[in-house]
Amino acid sequence: MNKISLSSPLRNLYLKKAPDSITKLEEAGITSIFDIFWIFPHSVLKLPSISSLNTAKENEIFKGTGIIKSIKANPNFWAKGKKGIVLQNITMYVEENLSREILVLKWFNTYPSIKKKLQDLNEIVFWGTLNNYKNQLQIVNPEIASSEEFSESDDKQGLTIRYPTVNTVHGNIIKKIFEKIPGSLWDEILETLPIDLIKKRNLLGLKNSIMIIHGLADWSKENEDRAKERLIYEEFFTEQVKVICRREKNQLIKSKKINVKSSDYQEIIHSFPFTMTEGQMNALNDIQYSFQKDFPMMRLLQGDVGCGKTAVAVAASLMVIKEKKQVAFMCPTETLAWQHYQSITSLLKNTQCKIELLLGSTSPKQKNLLYQDLEQGKIDLMIGTHSLIQENVRFLDLGLLIIDEQHKFGVNQRLKLLKDNLGTHCLIMTATPIPRSLRLTQYGDLDISTITQMPLGRKPIKTKIITPDTFKKFLTFINTRLSMHEQIYIVVPAIVENENLDMMNLETVLKKFSSIFSSFQVEGLHGQMKSDEKAQVFNRFKNNEINILIATSVVEVGIDVPNATVMAIINPERFGLSSLHQLRGRVGRGGRPGFFFLINDKNIGAESMKRLNILENHLDGFKIAEEDLKIRGEGDLFGVDQSGAQKPYRLANIILHSHLLNHAKEDLEESIKLKNPEILNLIQIQQQSIHVTGTI
Repeated sequence: MNKISLSSPLRNLYLKKAPDSITKLEEAGITSIFDIFWIFPHSVLKLPSISSLNTAKENEIFKGTGIIKSIKANPNFWAKGKKGIVLQNITMYVEENLSREILVLKWFNTYPSIKKKLQDLNEIVFWGTLNNYKNQLQIVNPEIASSEEFSESDDKQGLTIRYPTVNTVHGNIIKKIFEKIPGSLWDEILETLPIDLIKKRNLLGLKNSIMIIHGLADWSKENEDRAKERLIYEEFFTEQVKVICRREKNQLIKSKKINVKSSDYQEIIHSFPFTMTEGQMNALNDIQYSFQKDFPMMRLLQGDVGCGKTAVAVAASLMVIKEKKQVAFMCPTETLAWQHYQSITSLLKNTQCKIELLLGSTSPKQKNLLYQDLEQGKIDLMIGTHSLIQENVRFLDLGLLIIDEQHKFGVNQRLKLLKDNLGTHCLIMTATPIPRSLRLTQYGDLDISTITQMPLGRKPIKTKIITPDTFKKFLTFINTRLSMHEQIYIVVPAIVENENLDMMNLETVLKKFSSIFSSFQVEGLHGQMKSDEKAQVFNRFKNNEINILIATSVVEVGIDVPNATVMAIINPERFGLSSLHQLRGRVGRGGRPGFFFLINDKNIGAESMKRLNILENHLDGFKIAEEDLKIRGEGDLFGVDQSGAQKPYRLANIILHSHLLNHAKEDLEESIKLKNPEILNLIQIQQQSIHVTGTI
């Protein structure tokens, strides 16, 4: 065998052909020996020695061995797993080897496959908290392993280490891979943080931290917590270095300055048929200030649904157009692009601005005409979807890129227009408020403007959870609002019925509401409809020709129908809190009070109910975003599937570990001020690895 090191391929641990499990780990990005060090155990327990049930104490951890006598599984029809599978409660009777007493082991809400795996076992090692139920000793949700599988090393260390399954590679296999790693390799782990920071924060060394977490050094719960604290701090510190580097790289680009005269600025502000709120004016002043800098603006404009972000974006566009430059306005859906095109065209009808719309569904002939006009500078403002980043789209002089609901786009989509148009200013809008913790991390390289006020006349939206017991009252309420000539949204999570998913769908709900409200016009809208069909339905709803619109979450972003006062969400547990809050902002936009209903059934879980209660009790988008972040994590805050995206951290959680995030940020800023050579070298290395436009 060739000499191996931390950077050696994982398969080099094997003299002969590596097993299939190594290929699976490589597919998951774990290719070197050092990579596998970062698969951390999901549990490390210091267990007592194997003992007799006769000497065991209730409410303490007991570890024993025994023979399985019987297994029973009862279906729990109230609990369903993925694809609607009915879960089972399993009871296992074990004869404990030393006392010959019968012990009951129980598991609740398990998949049927678990019973099959248990039936293959005979003699087992088990552990868990012992309790007495109706004079019968039992362990609920115990850990077990076959006697053959149970590692001798566990007992030698007094530890039981369990690794997670990674890309179908079972934790037990991962554990055996660790056992093949020569002890000398652990000594190759070099320190990565500056020594003065380690001393300042009383952190453990990197090598010691990794070994403790894997149960290979002086393990205790206290030491494990300290080891994790060290690694979490480093994750945040490394990220803060990247944030600073991205910001500095962007500042090396020469911007297309937008110098708007004071008189022109005032003319733009007063051209709107309404008075801007203080929050809107502050955001516009921020943008105007950024336009005059030597490097391009990278600004996030955030604010709750209905606060007037689009008006700010239009005003910013007019500043750019005054300077004979073009604006691209990129939307996540064709429906929203259509809406922006109609509303902005109406808003700017008294100006000389040439506004066009480019969609995926635009005819080839019309596209070619738009391409020519765009390249010749005949179009001032181009509104579109991802179609704006096609190869044929070339701007004569793009001054401003506006991205609406930027989390709906992939990173490459967002960057392409900026790469092709260096020096272009970028304004990103989101109605999902970014929690402070995220503003320090993923969005740390962006300037942020926040609109906190709502336009005058906007009333708070009333939110209520509807259960099967109150559903009839809800229908009566709907009938009352319809008789007042108001309009209703009913939002469903799916288009058609799926036997593997236990939830309502558009087709079923459309039939049901059409029957109940037969004297009213009820129609459906979903993302799989053709663009012209969606536009037609949407326009008819906007013109009050449709009374009830049954829709998927295609209505989540940017749809503005002032006469729509009621929205009801069916199976709200299928949506993220931030998505539900966005949907709530679609009603109550015309001066009348808005109503938002969350319709669920009796089978909803306690955790889901807790989430819905947050929405029922809070209207503050920032509070909701923070709670959503706690529940769902950074990667899924926006309720969209970021396919292929890795979790941003191995161990860190920006809510639970916010104090370490703040420490890392403070320490980096202080080190830069003091010109710490280790830190400056780290930044220089990082800068070399970042593309000059990798700023968003």
